[in-house]
Amino acid sequence: MACQILITGLIARVANEQRDPLRFLTDFRDEIKAVVKGVNISGMDNTDRVRQVAQATVDELFSLMKPPSTD
Repeated sequence: MACQILITGLIARVANEQRDPLRFLTDFRDEIKAVVKGVNISGMDNTDRVRQVAQATVDELFSLMKPPSTD
């Protein structure tokens, strides 16, 4: 959980420095999801469960992020 919060903060910090933070986050999320779909661990017959857990973790990570502030 602590690593997820740390990574979320880092991603949010980088996004805030972008001209369009929401687009950055959307593109970043899509890239991460594409990587997760390609996860293949040698020696395992079935990596579907690993992909499912990784996908759930990505979804959880991005659900922790709130929309950019309008202040």
